[in-house]
Parts: sequence; structure tokens; C-alpha cells
Amino acid sequence: MSGVAIRVESLSKTFDLHRERRNSVKERFVRGKSTSGGRFVALNDLTFEIPRGTTFGLIGHNGSGKSTLLKILAGVYRPSAGAVMVDGRVSALLELGAGFHGELTGRENIFLNGAILGMTKRQVDDSLEKIIDFAGIGEFIDSPVKIYSSGMYVRLGFAIAVTLEPEILIVDEIIAVGDEEFQRKCFDHLFKLRNQGTTIVLVTHSMGLAAELCDNVVWLDHGDVRAMGPAVEVIDSYLADVNIKEAEASSAESGEEATATPVGARSGSGEVQVTNLEFLRPDGSPAQVLLTGDEVTVRMHYVAKSAVTGLAFALGFNHENGVGIAGATSRVNDADIDVEPGAGYVDYRLPELPLLPATWRISTRISDHGHTYDHLDKGFPMVVRAPSGLAEAGAMRIKGTWSGAVVDGREAEAAGAVR
Repeated sequence: MSGVAIRVESLSKTFDLHRERRNSVKERFVRGKSTSGGRFVALNDLTFEIPRGTTFGLIGHNGSGKSTLLKILAGVYRPSAGAVMVDGRVSALLELGAGFHGELTGRENIFLNGAILGMTKRQVDDSLEKIIDFAGIGEFIDSPVKIYSSGMYVRLGFAIAVTLEPEILIVDEIIAVGDEEFQRKCFDHLFKLRNQGTTIVLVTHSMGLAAELCDNVVWLDHGDVRAMGPAVEVIDSYLADVNIKEAEASSAESGEEATATPVGARSGSGEVQVTNLEFLRPDGSPAQVLLTGDEVTVRMHYVAKSAVTGLAFALGFNHENGVGIAGATSRVNDADIDVEPGAGYVDYRLPELPLLPATWRISTRISDHGHTYDHLDKGFPMVVRAPSGLAEAGAMRIKGTWSGAVVDGREAEAAGAVR
């Protein structure tokens, strides 16, 4: 296994379920043995290898078996069948308070955890100040950990796990409990360990982090392997499946109607009003969930009480945090619209949806040179999801191209790039 840190062969894990527990002799005497609720298969015939020095991600929905697998790799659980071979010293951060003794101080728990990891007292002494500085819990380091908040538990546990020179680091998504500053600090350190050759096994629900940090990913679904391979490829397949299920659920809830019913206060004189929005795919079929970069047509359905000429229809795109990001009006293209009494619709086509994943709120307006016939602020929801696991910051995708050039040493020095 010189080139392999972890090898999993035909691994399965099952749990016996009991409907009720009999916790005392009296209960067992009066009520008899607890009845069996059957068996639960948490993991089913998993086989894979994790090369040394790589970062391996576990993704999937809640209950798919990710945490169970991590606990088997860390030696907390034993497999029901199959085998796990781990070559290297394992440092694991699985849950709040794991491996801590509540009556001991944070400083004492550092030595306790170091001993569990097979470190000598001198080795822990050499890393002590580094651990305390990384944890950043100040004077609480000499207080019993039983008084620690969940964030302090995470800070100290992660600091111990990553600072005591781990060969194999196993991390559940427990670091999500920490504040934004500490999460960034954790992720920066994970990248540092990755570059130093530490083998990392990571459970995360952040597909952007998994795509950026992991070399390979396994997608678990109800204990089975749905896909395994390069991170971006597997994450794209997983997100596509999630998007399809979300769209199907939304369609079922709305009776297959992909229209959005307006909510909120309405203003305007009311001769013409928007009744709903519809989001259409290129083939004209309705879509409940949109993907960044896809072609989409926003169809504004309206009803007019009388004939009106020279109207401007407008849309406003507001991020879920309430910030208005962009707007579009038919008047920009000199497309004044005339309407007749009754119902109708106006289409606005986006060749590539530039909005990044969020539940957007769409505002609508129908006006004519300062006179507002209808205005509904943030009245319609629009769900946008990512087509892939590649992380993009912000609310909108800015279109552009990248290019570069290689310059020789003399040119670079002349340009001031070499000192």
C-alpha cells in the first residue's frame, strides 16, 4: 500500500433497529424483550482506494452514509462485512466534543488527544503554542471544556487535529459550526496540508469547496456508490440529479404549472396588470428550476381592462438578500407595446442566464413615460441553481475571456517583473 493511504474492499455496514429499548431489568420483566425493527443498511458493498497525498471528498444527501463511512475509516465503527486498510496515523474530527473529557481543561485535552493520536509528550509540547494560537479561544484554554460553546469545541478540536502533524486527516462537516473567520482559517489550512502531501478525507455539502479542494469524489446514495471519479465530473452529475429532483418536486406541488403567483403589495392605476410569470426553456416547455448559463425566456402574463398603447414592460432582478442586481425594460430597444382588452403575454429572452444560484425575487412594472399602470416589488420567485460544482463568487456571472503570454527572463526583467 505504499502509494495508497486507504483501501476499502467490499465494505458494508448494517445496524439493528429496535422499536423500543428496555433499559432496566424491571422493564424487561414486565414488558418483555424489545421488539426488533429490522435491519438498516447504512453502507452496501463499497470498494475504492484513496491515493496517498490526495484529497478525497464524500458527497450525497443527508442519510446517505457519509458520516458512517468516516467513522469506519477513523476506527470508531467496525464494518459488518468487507475490510478497510489504513496506512498512516489518522487524525479525525467527526463531531462536537469527540475525544474531549468535559472535566479537563482545553490545555489538558490537548495532551489527552495527542496521546490518543500516538504522540509523545515532547511532541505535543512542541506543538502546544501553535495549537493554542490556532484555536484562538484565549483564556478559556485553561477552563474545563464542559463550559465551551459549540464554536469553541470546533476551534480546539480542529486545531488539535490539523496541528499534530497528521498523515491522514478525516474531517466531517463539523467546521460549518464555526464562524466565518474561523471557517476561512480552516479552509486555508486544509489547502496548506493538501499541498504538504497530507491525505484528507472530507465530508462536505459545499459543492464549490469539494470541486476546489478535492482530487476525487465519491457520491453516496442510500449507502450505495452512485458515482466515483474526478471531483468536478462527479459533482456535476450529483448537482444535475438534485436539480432534476427539485424541479420534479416543484412541478408536483404546483400541479405541473410553472407559473409564479404574485405576492406582496401592488401599486399603479390598474388598467393593465401582470398576473404571473412563466420561465420557459428553449423548446418552450416550462421550467421550475433554472440553471446559470442556460437560455431562458421570462414570459409576463398580463390582463388589460382596456386598450392601452405605448407601454413599457420591465423586470427587476433582486437577490435573495434583498439587493437589486439588474433590470430590463422593453423601452431600451424602442419596443413600445400596445395591448387590447383581455389577457396576453410579453416575452423577455435571455440567451445565457447570468444570475448565480439563489432564490431570486422578480419585480415587474408596466408604465408609460412616468405613469405607472402596475408595479409589483419582488413579487415573483425565481429559483436558480448551479450546473456544475465550479465555485463562482457574487450574484452574477460576468462574461469575459482570459489570455496570457510567456515572456523570457530579459523581457520580464525589463518590465519590472523580476527583481
